[in-house]
This record gives sequence, C-alpha cells and structure tokens, in this order.
Amino acid sequence: MIKILRNLGPRSAEMLARAGIVSEKQLRTLGSVSAFLAVKGAGCSPSINLLWALEGALSDRDWKDVARTDRLTLLTQLEDAEKRKGQTV
Repeated sequence: MIKILRNLGPRSAEMLARAGIVSEKQLRTLGSVSAFLAVKGAGCSPSINLLWALEGALSDRDWKDVARTDRLTLLTQLEDAEKRKGQTV
C-alpha cells in the first residue's frame, strides 16, 4: 500500500490514487518524476515537495534530505520530461 511508504501520507496517497497509482510496484515502475507528472495530469496541484517525498519513498530517505541532495537532478529530469510532453513546469 502506498501510504505506508516513507514520506507518503493520506493526502499523497489520495493524489497518487487519482492518478491510478495505488501500489508500491506501480510507483517504482514509474519513478518519482513520472509519478509526479501523472498526479499533475490527473488534475491535482501538487507542490514540488511531493516530488521530493516520492523520491524519498523510493530510496527510503527523508524528503528533506532528497530536497537538499537531489533537487537539481530531479528538477532537471522534471523539466526534460515536461518538455517532451509539451508541458510547462
């Protein structure tokens, strides 16, 4: 179940479910950036903190650590993915 993963609570689980992501396996298959984009595509308005939380859930790290150490990499991946889809950040 998604909400038992580190950093993900009921609100995050609800947004992921709206995007059709209801299992850890689905989240791992998509990865944090694609899952974040799926949440946005489902009509939710997640803050960028959800991206940090998703990456932290997948790597078993606190979201604040992810924000400190992986911010630039994740934002670059997000920007690239959105450009490929013709979206904006």
